[in-house]
Amino acid sequence: MSDHSNDLRETVRKRYAAAAVQVTEGGTTCCGPQPIEVDDTFGSSLYAADERDALPAEAVAASLGCGNPTAVADLHEGDRVLDLGSGGGIDVLLSARRVGPTGRAYGLDMTEEMLALGLANQQKAGATNVEFLKGTIEAIPLPANTIDVVISNCVINLSTDKPTVFAEMFRVLAPGGRIGISDVVADDQLGPDQRTERGDYVGCIAGALSFTEYREGLATAGFTNIELTPTHAVADGMHSATIRATKPTTTTSTAARKPAQAASSGACCGGGGC
Repeated sequence: MSDHSNDLRETVRKRYAAAAVQVTEGGTTCCGPQPIEVDDTFGSSLYAADERDALPAEAVAASLGCGNPTAVADLHEGDRVLDLGSGGGIDVLLSARRVGPTGRAYGLDMTEEMLALGLANQQKAGATNVEFLKGTIEAIPLPANTIDVVISNCVINLSTDKPTVFAEMFRVLAPGGRIGISDVVADDQLGPDQRTERGDYVGCIAGALSFTEYREGLATAGFTNIELTPTHAVADGMHSATIRATKPTTTTSTAARKPAQAASSGACCGGGGC
């Protein structure tokens, strides 16, 4: 990884570590934690009130994403779900409720402070079918073919190596597995410089792929049935979008043959979204 990529990752880590601390410290005041929201295009307001009310206040307050991936991921009883960049755990806990006691929800994050917050929220929610993992979304610490659904909320745009993220999603998914993601995506006519003009990297704007780049990246990794649907604008020519795709039931792609990562790799994921 280049020095520039390392610097960007560290900037992202610091931003989400600070957000986790803000929520944790806010939860000790008389008024409880306050949502960390930039505006109505990011944050917990994108979830239905009944979903927010069913979760610990700290999990809701730490939501920094640009959508609600659990609303589009088509989760079923018994599914094994992986949330990339799980942050305070809002999507992990919502997934755990949907997949039930026979399913399992994994949350992956690189930020110690967010992982601690996620674990605390798991305990408050009494979720026994949840596991949080430390790692990066470029090196998922799970074996190949073990996950039914990969979700993520405004995190993939923060990676400096998105082709590897797509390949890793494909690797851990079982044949027939699927993704249900919320992410920021740019209009095709906007080049990298124009995206940077509209917002910084840690703010989920400068690092966003275009619609064509996203679709081609997923296809290269081996995904099929790829759908990108814009939901709302987050900047001029930049959109929050839902992304769906499927891993074929049979495949000979390079991504599928990539060796599995050991569960104890200790690799260090994206933050908790934007």
